[in-house]
Amino acid sequence: MRRSGLTSGREAIRVALIGAGRFGAKRAAAISKSPRCTLAVVADTNLQAANGLAGQFACEATEDWKSAVTRRDVDAVVVSTPTYRLAEVSLSAAESGKHVLAEKPFARSAAEAWPVIEAARRSRVCLKAGYNHRYHPALRGAHRLFAEGRIGRPLTIQCFYGHGGRIGYDQEWRSRPDLSGGGQLLDQGVHALDLFGWFLGDFEEVNAMVSTAFWPIAPAEDNVFATLRAPSGAVAQLHASWTYWKNKFSCTLIGEKGYLLVDGLGGSYGPERLCLGVRKNPGEVPKEEWSDFPGRDDSLELEWQDFLDSIAGGQKPMSDGEDAARTLRLVDAIYRAAKQGRTIQMETANEPAAAEAGR
Repeated sequence: MRRSGLTSGREAIRVALIGAGRFGAKRAAAISKSPRCTLAVVADTNLQAANGLAGQFACEATEDWKSAVTRRDVDAVVVSTPTYRLAEVSLSAAESGKHVLAEKPFARSAAEAWPVIEAARRSRVCLKAGYNHRYHPALRGAHRLFAEGRIGRPLTIQCFYGHGGRIGYDQEWRSRPDLSGGGQLLDQGVHALDLFGWFLGDFEEVNAMVSTAFWPIAPAEDNVFATLRAPSGAVAQLHASWTYWKNKFSCTLIGEKGYLLVDGLGGSYGPERLCLGVRKNPGEVPKEEWSDFPGRDDSLELEWQDFLDSIAGGQKPMSDGEDAARTLRLVDAIYRAAKQGRTIQMETANEPAAAEAGR
């Protein structure tokens, strides 16, 4: 991977932000907190939104994203667009030799993601997917404790992630699979799938059901239920929902010696907490240790620093393009399992030929 090519004598990485929506504004704020970079331009098809955000951070604005990602004075591109534009913009940026951070789910499918990955390889640039949940303190802590062997061999992991939508939700682009790639699975469920892969690695078997229980968004789903089996025998279970009617996140990893529980993500999802439960003998009631994380959510800032470190060091970032493609292969398999009513065996290859099978 090419290190930060700070040619022309520049000392800071210059960044183009594509997408001036709610999450684009959060990305701009995270970028602005680092002395190692500067926001050069904000692009959005809504020029008023681009101007508004650019005014806050004293940079240029444009409605032409293509001109922004190909600028000679831009080193890195953050793609914070709706899902149907992520792969297109990221591909153009990678082909232009720019380092790229693209929001989750990175693309609408694994097949759509692979050209971006290949372009980044050819250009030798850093390619990262925006799975910021890995940077939440409780989840970071859980992963550290798991890696230390505190709960022993993993047996199961379960995650519930949901909210209740909002007025007009059925009219948003998220409700159209041609634009979003799917429903709640591509919205919040992919965060859980990314975490499953972070803890357990690859999976070989998938079963699933989806439903459109309330919102008039068919064929998109407002609930998804999936069960995945890893080669080790460990089982992952996901329920992602747009009908929980309040914001909720909970993730539990159970091992042979105990368990790790993460509850909440801060803000409207409730206080972020981590529980380590450890037992000494089979059948013994575990002793619990709780940790609270009441501070503000700085996951985007930490994710951005990781991205900058990866560029500077020339190494792969956490949740890189290939990680995102693996997650999207699971998405493809979940939809196929639900549609066909059968267990899907995952291919061992992680290359485009396997992903092209689609749903």
